[in-house]
Amino acid sequence: MEIIEEISKSIIDASTTLTGDKLVALENAIEIEDNDNARWALLQILENYKVAQKTRFPLCDDTGIPHVIIEAGCEREITGDLLNNIHEGIALGLNNLPARPMAVKGNEVQRVEQSIGLYEKPGMLRPASILIDCANDESTYKREISPDTLNLHFILEGGGPEIRAKTYRVYHKRSFKNVIDTAIDWLSDSLNLLGCTPSIPSIGIGRTHYEANALLLKSVAYGNLTNQSDTERYVNSRLNDTGIGPLGFGGKTTVLGSYVNVGNQRASGVRIVAVRPSCFVEPRVATLKL
Repeated sequence: MEIIEEISKSIIDASTTLTGDKLVALENAIEIEDNDNARWALLQILENYKVAQKTRFPLCDDTGIPHVIIEAGCEREITGDLLNNIHEGIALGLNNLPARPMAVKGNEVQRVEQSIGLYEKPGMLRPASILIDCANDESTYKREISPDTLNLHFILEGGGPEIRAKTYRVYHKRSFKNVIDTAIDWLSDSLNLLGCTPSIPSIGIGRTHYEANALLLKSVAYGNLTNQSDTERYVNSRLNDTGIGPLGFGGKTTVLGSYVNVGNQRASGVRIVAVRPSCFVEPRVATLKL
C-alpha cells in the first residue's frame, strides 16, 4: 500500500536527514566558535550529516526506538487500518534503512535479561505506544490544528540520551525559576556524561510522569531552533556557560538550542519535570502529512 511505503520513507528520512533549523544552528555554532578543538568537532559533525544525507545511511549506529505522534483534526478518523499501516510502515522502514537489530526475543523475564538473543530483522523492533494529539491542552507547543489535519510525526530516540534522561518531582515554591533551574542542573550533570554533544535538550513540565514525558516528546516533534522562547534562550545560555562543548572539548556550544514545553498544572506544591539530553544526531524527526 502507498501509505506503508510513505511511512517507510519517513523512517529513513528521520534517520538520515538533518532538519533545516538544526543545520542553521550548527552552521551558526561553527561561525562563532573560537576554540580550535571544538570547531574541528563541529565541522566533523556537519560532515557526518552530509555523508548520511547523501548516502541515505543512518546518522548513528544506534538507530533508535521509533516514537509516533498522530496529530488529528476533528474531522479525521484514526482507524485500526491506519494503526496497522503505521506498524507495518515502521517495520519496512527499519528493514530498508537498514536499522541496527535491537528487538529482544523471549517472554517478559527473557526480554529483561536478554538471555536468548535478538531478532535478526531490524523491523521486529516495535515502536513505543502511539501518542494522539488533538491540541486540547494549554502547553507551550500547543498547535492550531485544522479540522482536516492528519499528520504523523516519527521520532527516533537513541539509548544514550535515554540512559541520562530523568523524570522526577520538583517542589516549585511558587517560583518558575526554581523549577527551570532544577531542570537545568539535571541537564548540566547529564550533558557532562553524555559525550556526544552538542545537544538539543528537551524539558516537559506537567502534572504526572506520563504527561511530563508526553509534553517532552511533543516538544521534540514541534520545536524549532529558529524560534526559541525566552525560557529556551535562558536554558541555552545556562547550559552553554558550562563549557562542556562539542564532544566535551570545551568551547561555546554545549547545546544548539533547547525545547521547553509547559503543560496543564494542578493545585499542588509539586511539578513533575522530565528532561532528556539528546545526542548530536538528534532530534531525528520526520513528518508525514496525510
